[in-house]
Amino acid sequence: MKLQPDFAPDTQMVSAYGPGYVEVNGVRHTQACVFAPQQAPRPWGAEHIASLQASHIDALLFDPLPEVVLIGTGQQQHMLPPALMRPLMTKRVGWEVMDTAAACRTYNILAGEGRQVLAALMIE
Repeated sequence: MKLQPDFAPDTQMVSAYGPGYVEVNGVRHTQACVFAPQQAPRPWGAEHIASLQASHIDALLFDPLPEVVLIGTGQQQHMLPPALMRPLMTKRVGWEVMDTAAACRTYNILAGEGRQVLAALMIE
C-alpha cells in the first residue's frame, strides 16, 4: 500500500509497506527495524516472533522514553507474554502489539499527531 506523506521533512514516517518491506521516508527496509518520529530507522534484531527475547524489548527503552511502543509482529498479529513486556510496564510506557501493516498505519497517525511513538517492526 502506498501512503502519501504530509509531514515535516525531518520526521520519520512510513511512506509504504508490503510483503517483505517497509519504507520510511522513501527508504526501503527489508529487515526488522525500530524508528521514531525524530530517530531514523535502525536494525532491531527481532526478525521473527520466535526469536523475540527480553533483550529486544530492553533495546526499545532509550532516552527519550516513548509514550507508546507499537510492535509489528509480521503478517499476523501474535500475542506476547506479559513477562516479556514487563520492562515497558515498569517504565510506564504504553504498548500495542499488532500485525506490521496495522502498526505502520497506527504509527503514522500517532506521529502525525505529534505523539512520542516508537515503531518496532518485524518484516516478513
